[in-house]
Amino acid sequence: MMKKIYLLGATGSIGEQTIEIIRENPTDFILKGVSAYNNFEALKRIIKEFDLDIVCVKNESQATEIAKQYPDIKVVFGEEGLSFLAGYNPYQDITLINALVGMVGLKPTIKAIEINRDILLANKETLVVGGHLIKEKLKTSKAKIYPIDSEHSALWQALNGEELSTVNRLIITASGGAFRDKNREELNNVLVKDALNHPNWAMGKKITIDSATMINKGFEVIEACYLFDIEIDKVETILHYESIIHSMIEFVDGSIMAQIADHDMRLPISYAMYYPQRKPSIANKFDLIRLNNLHFEKMNFERYPCLLYAIEAYKKGGSLRTVLNAANEVAVKLFLEEKIAFLDIEKIIRAEMDNHEIIPFPSLEEIYYIDREIKERIYKQY
Repeated sequence: MMKKIYLLGATGSIGEQTIEIIRENPTDFILKGVSAYNNFEALKRIIKEFDLDIVCVKNESQATEIAKQYPDIKVVFGEEGLSFLAGYNPYQDITLINALVGMVGLKPTIKAIEINRDILLANKETLVVGGHLIKEKLKTSKAKIYPIDSEHSALWQALNGEELSTVNRLIITASGGAFRDKNREELNNVLVKDALNHPNWAMGKKITIDSATMINKGFEVIEACYLFDIEIDKVETILHYESIIHSMIEFVDGSIMAQIADHDMRLPISYAMYYPQRKPSIANKFDLIRLNNLHFEKMNFERYPCLLYAIEAYKKGGSLRTVLNAANEVAVKLFLEEKIAFLDIEKIIRAEMDNHEIIPFPSLEEIYYIDREIKERIYKQY
């Protein structure tokens, strides 16, 4: 049976690779709705190629242009448009792929859950900031959330058929990012172009910087707790330079199960899209000979304090995760604009976390208010 897909973030890195998979498997998937924010020209090409029912664009002027050219397509815009798209045709069996970056991904996920629509999730903020809300929503919904990032896909595959009670710990691997060979002193003078040079993966700008600070790995720890309903003390991170083993599970009997694959996001995306089946993938095939030279190191939290901040935010709970995310989002943007130094990212996050009075179980409205307040305050300072 052909799966109908709505894709949020169609022109980003994950979105483009998802479209590759759809394009290569026209008898398995049909793309019926997309959103795009920054790349309007790429969106136009997608509209020409696929028979879409609905499109979400950045603003009203773009919406007017598309509506004139394609009168048969429902056109919406802005953040409200994203949620409208996520819930469009509520009685149809459609899978939502959320590949958005930032807080804009939270409300569409909630909307999809409310209409019992399955979600393939790449948007980290959904669980990092709104995990407690998502958890409650899922209790009264038939919707399921499946991860499409490499680490959580690896854990998901290794856990398949296993009882959670048999798990001793989840082990998430980390490459160390672009600056893994530099000491703290050397980090004072690193440039944006250096930070964007990830040793293993080709990713978007923000996630590449998040990888360099290691806050990305902290986000993944938080996500794992919600995705697999496990205590944070049972989730560990280790350095693994080659990014060949994407994650591991240690069971209570001492055995370890690892998922091994090449650095190709099309594999975890394809796995989630086809689940519960496993089909041939267009992803690169792994050469086992490369397993003869793998390196692992214990995580150095002094070297990567942002990872520790994320764990702290989860343990203290509530609105502190919103503060962590908002401060990081702005700090990364300021760094990419060359307005602050690389190490200022962690300083900004720490300062905002220290100054925040935690709300134990923030509502959606409170989350967005705190997010806006934190961002405005940081922008005023810089």
